[in-house]
Amino acid sequence: MNEAGKTVLLKALQKSSDALGEDSFEPVEDYPRKDLSAYLKTHKTEPAAVTELTYALEDDEVEKINTKVGTALKPGHQVTVTSKYDNSIVIGLAVDEQPLVKAFTKSLSTDAAAALSSCKKLRVIPTLLAEVSLTDSDSAALAALNARITASKWDNVAQWETWAEISNRRPKFLYFSDYDLLPGKMNLADLATRVEQAKSDPKHLKPSHRAVLALLRMADVPITDLTTPSGYEELKAKIEAVSIRLTDQVMEFWKQNEDLEVEVDIKADPSDEGPFNNGANLYLRIKNRRHRGVSTPFDQRSRGFIWFFSFLVWFDSVQHQLDPSGKSASKRLILLLDEPGLALHALAQADFLRYIDRLANDHQVLYTTHSPFMVHSDRLHQVRVVEDQLKVGTVISEHLSGADPRTIFPLQAALGWTVAQNLFISERNLLVEGPSELIYLQAISGLLEADGGGGLRDDVTIVPTGGLDKLATFVSLLGANGLKLAVLHDFSGSPDQKLESLVRDKLLAAKSLFNVAQFRDPEKSSEKRQPSDIEDLFSVSLYLKHFNATFATQLGGTVIAESDLPAGDRIVYRLEQYIKSKGLTIRPSGGFNHYAVAAHFAGSPPKSIDAATKGRFKALFAAINAAY
Repeated sequence: MNEAGKTVLLKALQKSSDALGEDSFEPVEDYPRKDLSAYLKTHKTEPAAVTELTYALEDDEVEKINTKVGTALKPGHQVTVTSKYDNSIVIGLAVDEQPLVKAFTKSLSTDAAAALSSCKKLRVIPTLLAEVSLTDSDSAALAALNARITASKWDNVAQWETWAEISNRRPKFLYFSDYDLLPGKMNLADLATRVEQAKSDPKHLKPSHRAVLALLRMADVPITDLTTPSGYEELKAKIEAVSIRLTDQVMEFWKQNEDLEVEVDIKADPSDEGPFNNGANLYLRIKNRRHRGVSTPFDQRSRGFIWFFSFLVWFDSVQHQLDPSGKSASKRLILLLDEPGLALHALAQADFLRYIDRLANDHQVLYTTHSPFMVHSDRLHQVRVVEDQLKVGTVISEHLSGADPRTIFPLQAALGWTVAQNLFISERNLLVEGPSELIYLQAISGLLEADGGGGLRDDVTIVPTGGLDKLATFVSLLGANGLKLAVLHDFSGSPDQKLESLVRDKLLAAKSLFNVAQFRDPEKSSEKRQPSDIEDLFSVSLYLKHFNATFATQLGGTVIAESDLPAGDRIVYRLEQYIKSKGLTIRPSGGFNHYAVAAHFAGSPPKSIDAATKGRFKALFAAINAAY
């Protein structure tokens, strides 16, 4: 909701590690106002912590650090960086020096190594070797170690060297909001004056000035070129070049009106009001080919277009500032977008989501929104809700249970849009992971009913949710509407924590949560059940019959039997391993399309089902029917 604290969250992240180095924490602005007076008395001597950010190293980063420093960090190693209101930081990083001590000891002679038998820290090694007769090789190794110790600012040398590597890789934050929008015109003399004044006081440059400087930076045009009359033709050529470039960039994602062109111009207007009557002004206009090339001032276009355009200019400029080579530095950015596309039409918001997806190839993106059209309905598990809780403050959570209905309303609207496009929700719903489950359950239920009964009750709607990670979100959102829900999911070998939490939070009855493994081998206890998919409820021979028929062309006459498959719990994984080992190409991306086998089964159902398969599905349907 408004005033829940979304902007505060993004600004706190930005100020913790601002990529541009322009923003920092100010106690008077940022500290909770009700306690500010008391805090200012201790601020200089005991600055309070404002954010604690936890970073996890990627596997390749761990490998590089271990190789360079000699550490033995494990995959996923974490470091915390706590920022304080005086803009100092406290680093939490656990690094064991023992591997480095052992490696150093192995490089020494026998006598020197013996002196270090109980050593655990690099810093004490020179002292322990002070009375030992060293070989030339020992002395060289000790000299190299002393250089490392001297360069280290911390007691733990390995910890310091590890942080030196991590700090270079730590991503920075970039924040963008409506305050950074481009104006339609800017007086160049005034801008040049402000640029000079900003060298001593950055406050002379407002967001609008920075936005225009970003535009000029895209054109590779210094402000000094614009304030002198010489070289106009060269300047005009550069301005036209950036106009074309901007048009191409914007139109790639702006699909609401593809007849627009960006036009940048420079001219004087002595009749305008100050400061625009003092020399040349830079004008930004938008030309509409649909109306015979008529152009209008940029700031008279729709607010949505202005935002979209301004963001593209700003981000291109920022990337250039951070990494003129365009190679790698700018990729270590986390983009913080505050209510992007708020003024965009619903379909234009979808255009902007595509642009965010493009950005996400190189950057993590966090954005706040109230709009259901700015939520990927197939990625609801990525959503976090922000609430200002009484006596607690702003809380950011992935748990929808207990959230204020007004907070989750945009999510319900996003889900409702998807539901309206794809399926009809009834009073009783069985949530499954994907369309394969839907097809198998409907087909088998029909076969059982035709054979005397035992299928799924006919007032239950099977709802595919798009994966296990989305099931919990669907339960939270649909359950709030008073619908009767049951869940059937594949079993990985251990209970799914998100679904278990729904039971604990009483959003889903325990009797309504089912996993496939329960019906594959009912005699086994929950701790000993095999990892299972819906396909494992079929006898292996029956599933292989339909698999072979589905991919007969790709298999080239090969008929796969159960004896051909490697051992394993899940038939789909065993088949994928077989396909890979034989070098078969069922689909370009590898493996095979599970849905295609399900579709074949529904299109060419068997006349009879073996007793084991029939028994498993009868038990499944009986349990689900009883849950309602």
